[in-house]
Amino acid sequence: MDILEPFIIRALCAGIGVAIVSGVIGCFIVWKRMAYFGDSLSHSALLGIVVGLMSGLPIHFSIIIISFLFSGLLLYLEHHKTLSHDTLLGILAHSALSFGMIALSLTEQNIDLHSFLFGDILTVSWSEIVMIFISGLVILGLVGYFWRSFLLVTINSEIAQAEGVSVMKINIILMSLITLIVSISIKFIGALLITAMLIIPAATARQISSSPSGMAIKAGIIGSCGLVIGILLSIYADTPSGPTIIAFSTILFFITLGCRHLFYTKR
Repeated sequence: MDILEPFIIRALCAGIGVAIVSGVIGCFIVWKRMAYFGDSLSHSALLGIVVGLMSGLPIHFSIIIISFLFSGLLLYLEHHKTLSHDTLLGILAHSALSFGMIALSLTEQNIDLHSFLFGDILTVSWSEIVMIFISGLVILGLVGYFWRSFLLVTINSEIAQAEGVSVMKINIILMSLITLIVSISIKFIGALLITAMLIIPAATARQISSSPSGMAIKAGIIGSCGLVIGILLSIYADTPSGPTIIAFSTILFFITLGCRHLFYTKR
């Protein structure tokens, strides 16, 4: 198969756009140990898919609405110190998933749930690519603007508050950016795999980085390389694109981890 086929070019363009933003945002998820939040958010996105199909709203729009409601509810409950963070995430995530599956069983539409669970980046259109890059530029612009505040809150919220940073405001902005990238990417990467796309490149970059900014840049590059090679491998091996991307990214992580350990052992 010719790698210059239009659908392959579209998939690579969309994938690189998603990977760069996911890599940068994923660094904050790794630093703040928010992996479970990303996983829970992807579960709530399934409810957004069903809401969109039942209401006639565009899928991306309904996913964003439900995901932001999920994040807002989590922040509200955390602020009132109802329960611990992981307990709240577990309750909200599985509730959203359950309500989504119930609503799915009640709708009369034929839905390819597999494509939403595991993604299908090979079906991306040019209009969706434009949306990905516009959203990506907005997200990266906000990350750059709030970079110092994000780092301060990530390192120590008390120090950040002493420096005059509004911790609640920064947490809301960061969670909103995570919500936005999950909402945008879920159709192409899949609800079950998007968290891995956020975490694995960032975790890989952490093994070979000495500064936060360096880690963010390397995470974007590593995520893009993993995605491009994963897509090409999936086409030639005739395997699902989403799982193949994650599988290859995981291999990159373990290679990097092994090389790092070998390097430090020799030293």
